[in-house]
Amino acid sequence: MFSSFFSTAPPVDPNAPNFHPVSSAYQPSELFGELEPKDIEWACPSGFAVETQTFYQFLEDGTSLMCQVIHSAVGVWYPTIQFTCKIHNPNTKETTWKSINVSNFVTPPPGLDKRSSKADQYSITYKTKPGSETPESYVITANLGDDVQITLDVARPAAVPGFKVGKSPKGGFSYFGPDPENAEGYVVHRFWPRTQVSGMLVHNGKAVPVKGPGMFVHAIQGMRADRVAARWNFANFQSDQHGGVSAIQMEFTTTDAYGRKGAGSGFVTVNVGSLVIGGKLAAVTAETKWPDEEPAANAGIISRAVHSKKAHDPDTGYDVPTELVFRWAAPSLVPEAQGPLDATLTLDVGSPDAYKGLIEKVDVLAEIPYVIKTMVNYVAGTKPYIYQWLNPATLSVNVPAGLIPDVSGPTEVEGRVYNEATFIS
Repeated sequence: MFSSFFSTAPPVDPNAPNFHPVSSAYQPSELFGELEPKDIEWACPSGFAVETQTFYQFLEDGTSLMCQVIHSAVGVWYPTIQFTCKIHNPNTKETTWKSINVSNFVTPPPGLDKRSSKADQYSITYKTKPGSETPESYVITANLGDDVQITLDVARPAAVPGFKVGKSPKGGFSYFGPDPENAEGYVVHRFWPRTQVSGMLVHNGKAVPVKGPGMFVHAIQGMRADRVAARWNFANFQSDQHGGVSAIQMEFTTTDAYGRKGAGSGFVTVNVGSLVIGGKLAAVTAETKWPDEEPAANAGIISRAVHSKKAHDPDTGYDVPTELVFRWAAPSLVPEAQGPLDATLTLDVGSPDAYKGLIEKVDVLAEIPYVIKTMVNYVAGTKPYIYQWLNPATLSVNVPAGLIPDVSGPTEVEGRVYNEATFIS
């Protein structure tokens, strides 16, 4: 019992790397790691960990619909499982937010595997149709109260495989601590970068047909949230033009405690993303930005989210973006359309006193369960906030011949983008 007090492990060099980003772990030819069945199984980790399945969808009228299951473990406490749903109609500016602590969570449900889960308030059932145009799907049903019920079929097109960054069993993982084999914590993301949803949303007694594109991500933060990252950026661009176009990015910046020279060398940015062009997965991107290096403007692989213009928001105390630029560049993965692929998404989101498309500034501490709140130490005087926007957008793409019929070189794609900027400390 005293082993934790009298460690026999050799001393660790305080200047040794204590962060190992997935974005630096693979060669460009190994960035695309196709998902295996176990990658999207529920892991339900113990200790301090948060695991999520999140479905982001756009409806035909421009409404955004997000559904998420959150499995939160805090030390020896029994896990808390939430089902959350946010519906935002940009035409009426109406936002509906539901968050319920579910009861009797089970994975796997009887007769299914751990890609499925259920509770008294919802069920998410994974289904396969090998050889079809949509070989995998999730069927989601949820009763979130008298005012919101959903029934959705979220399907993955055959030409858009799910992916993780890295062609190996450890693909997707960034590790914290000096020894990745005995990590202090980790972050992992697995994506379906383009989905098609169909179904029904019953909202305030009115049945609304659901149809449109979206994406799915299964993620785990295997460490306390305040130790994982100081900042997050996320973008989900979808368009039905040119046979289906998607551009997604997930980015986090470590705290100062984790970097390549130990504590004090942090604020390392890890960005992973993908491009779907012409209804095919065309590129997987991943890039690390070290705080003491300027990223190359013409790098062969680019995956970046930049707050290109900022302003102080007195509501939250943060310097927040008024303009963001998301950039992707990588060789095409499509055999019949080889060559470099490049895409840029520039978003003008307005100023703090006149935002464009702002859904909400989410006060994170007001939303997370009390038991988790008591275990997380945020810097005195700061509160974590998530800024969420939904806007029409134009993706500027430079495509190799063969990816889109009769299109080669620069082209513009009109679509919609949901993006988040998260400030934790």
